[in-house]
Amino acid sequence: MSMSPPPGWYPDPHQPSVERWWDGTAWTEHRRTPEAAQQATAQQGFGPADPAVTTVMAPVGPGGGRAKVVALTVAGVVLVGAIVTGAVVLTDDGDPQGGTPAPSEPVASSTEPTATKSSATSTADPDPDTLVDDLNGITLPVPEGWEKDSDTIGGGATIQTPDIVDCPGDSGLCREGVVTSSTVTDSDETDPKVIARGDIKDAADAAYDTDKLDKHPYGGITRHEKLKEGQIAVAGRSGYYVRWRVHTAKGDGGYVQSLAFASSVGSESPVIVRFAVGAGDGAPPVSVMDEITRGIRSVDDSATGGGVGSDVGPTP
Repeated sequence: MSMSPPPGWYPDPHQPSVERWWDGTAWTEHRRTPEAAQQATAQQGFGPADPAVTTVMAPVGPGGGRAKVVALTVAGVVLVGAIVTGAVVLTDDGDPQGGTPAPSEPVASSTEPTATKSSATSTADPDPDTLVDDLNGITLPVPEGWEKDSDTIGGGATIQTPDIVDCPGDSGLCREGVVTSSTVTDSDETDPKVIARGDIKDAADAAYDTDKLDKHPYGGITRHEKLKEGQIAVAGRSGYYVRWRVHTAKGDGGYVQSLAFASSVGSESPVIVRFAVGAGDGAPPVSVMDEITRGIRSVDDSATGGGVGSDVGPTP
């Protein structure tokens, strides 16, 4: 006659250094270290258990007490022998991992395992539609299909189109859209109009002429024309912008814009936001510049944005 061992903690056949729960029929996925078993035994008021023989101390009445203790001890030995016998005749049907025999040695504590919940740390962006530039005290909207540049180093922040393509000029990789904010630190000028007008050529050169590796990804700028400029309210502050159409020796060129305004935090240093959008068929529409500009907000007040002067047309 076969007999399955009772539910309890037993040495794991696949990993003897840990204990595994046997539910009376098959192994479960619950495991614990021997230290955990010792702590459970101590909490229950028992000392270390003998893995081979369990002596049960039953209440002893007058007379015959010694005989009862001996009888119970023998009964424990018989129980262990029955467990060993049952383990020998168990087949693969009781093992979910295929061929692992049932346990043959009981462990001190038989406390059933309790389910524990594992907590996973989420790495998802809490607001993928907004880029926060804490240094300059603003937030920029991330247009649909664009992404934040998580590798931006130093002051400012960048949003960009996700796809990269081979540059038409010198070897390298180019994007069809990039917008970067930064603090104006190389000048004492505070007038947004002066700052924007002085920055637009540098913005064009950085985007379409010579890159940081002294290469010409578009073969250099051949000419440009000013599309428009004017005053505009940005994040509740008075600002100024200048927009150019840039033509290059190779490729379709693109559009650049310099937008200047005072920060609303700290010393209120001027902020410059540079825009570069390609002019090819796969590039975003130029109107994305206006979309981003209107969506710039102060980090202290999400309601601030464009206002008086936000739709001014070209000025001479």
